[in-house]
Amino acid sequence: MPRIRDDRPETGDALTDAALDALDADELRALIRELLPWFDDRLHARFVNAVIDHAARNPSGWVPAAPGEAIVAEIERFADAAQRIGYADPAEVDAWLRVGSNAFLARDYAAAYRIFHALLIPLADAAFDIGQHEMVDEVLGIEVGDCAAQYAVAVYMTAAARHRGRAVLAAFDAVGGVWHFAAPLRELEQAAVESLPGVDDFLLRWREAVAARVAQRGPSDWANQEDRWLHEVVLRIDGPEGLGEIARATCRLHDLRAWCEALAAAGDWSAALAANEAAVECLADRPDACAEFLDGAALAVQQLRGEDLPERLDRAWRASPSLPRLQRWLGSSETPQRMRERVTQALAVCPEPALRQRALLHLLADDPAAGATLLAGAPGLGWSNPEHPGPLLFPLFTAWLGDGESPDGMADADEISSPPAGHDAPRLVTPALSELVALSGVMSSIDPTVRETLIAAMRRAAEQRIAGVTKNSRRRHYGHAASLALTCARVDRSVEAAAWLAAVRQSYRRYPALQREFQQREDAG
Repeated sequence: MPRIRDDRPETGDALTDAALDALDADELRALIRELLPWFDDRLHARFVNAVIDHAARNPSGWVPAAPGEAIVAEIERFADAAQRIGYADPAEVDAWLRVGSNAFLARDYAAAYRIFHALLIPLADAAFDIGQHEMVDEVLGIEVGDCAAQYAVAVYMTAAARHRGRAVLAAFDAVGGVWHFAAPLRELEQAAVESLPGVDDFLLRWREAVAARVAQRGPSDWANQEDRWLHEVVLRIDGPEGLGEIARATCRLHDLRAWCEALAAAGDWSAALAANEAAVECLADRPDACAEFLDGAALAVQQLRGEDLPERLDRAWRASPSLPRLQRWLGSSETPQRMRERVTQALAVCPEPALRQRALLHLLADDPAAGATLLAGAPGLGWSNPEHPGPLLFPLFTAWLGDGESPDGMADADEISSPPAGHDAPRLVTPALSELVALSGVMSSIDPTVRETLIAAMRRAAEQRIAGVTKNSRRRHYGHAASLALTCARVDRSVEAAAWLAAVRQSYRRYPALQREFQQREDAG
């Protein structure tokens, strides 16, 4: 593949950023004014709302004009009329919500409260329709979540200090039909245009109100929004220690999780280790639930560079076997011999339905024939199932049959268990499948008889996949099915393989969509 020149032209975001940097403030303002008429109604509304919001929050001191009593009363009459007839023009609702937001940015909290109360509450209760299919923000230019947060802040600012906790809770309930607050304290502070008065007193009253709601609901192992709200305020007031008191008292899964996550987020790994171990003790009769806390304990040991990390990874996998947990445990092996010992141990206890994990273990045990049996016997549908062996074995066999000349196969296998990107918090090191294969020393050579076995299994898997997706009309998976068959032909360039591929295509000649997928992939090489 030719090298790409480092001095290639800038494109996309990089070029746009460079052009914006080259404009001074006056030029940028002129450009925005020139482009505004070209925006569609929804984009225009969103852009204008964002400009006004940013301008009102910068140090210039500018704020939009607050509406007078006459306008506020007109909005209330508009909302009453909308409820009587059951409908309102979304453009009008959008414009009036903007007036409410302007009142909020101008710090006229009483007016903002009245406007948002008049519009958001009936919208949340579906008292009138604005033409949306499901969510109101489908047809509004203004961000409904921003309006809901501003409404809650307006409630905060207008309520008596002793009533703020319950008043804000009632406000959250009232707008629940259009917006759910995940972290209300953070969202209140982000929405506010000035420091919230009496925060310390409010936090205590807020905790009291939310705790009463949680107690009223009764014990449950399923977390709802009030549980998360309680965790947030307790963490703010008492720190992780406060969450620990709740978790130890309830032994509920979500309380234990919040405690352990708070300690990990704080980087207090010694305390996180102790908390996760305490959680495991609380959940001793629930191994599946224990597994995430065994993972948490292993992460703490990893961060503390503890010597017993392999044993902890082993325990987490045995509590709830999964491919990433298996990769971590096997990847902690210091030598190929140690890995082989662990592979043998794992095969003895790995659940029979865990076909993908068993497939990996068979390969690392240098028993590809056993893996081939799993692949050939796997169903044609269900490749997205986390235990289907196909997404692991097919690309690994492709790489193996290519004598190491097909790195794409190994990369495809690595992709099925790669951790999500964009996660900056510390996490357990999960070795790639290619790293495990390299450490094990397998796939260095292949016996001709084994080669035939692998090819036969791959063909069988491709045939099953094509049969499954065509029989069940899974057209969006036709491309994947075609690529499997073409891969079989690429790793075995014999006359017999070409005849097999031709026979497969001929068998499905009455499926033009599948034939197009075959042709497109053949043309792409």
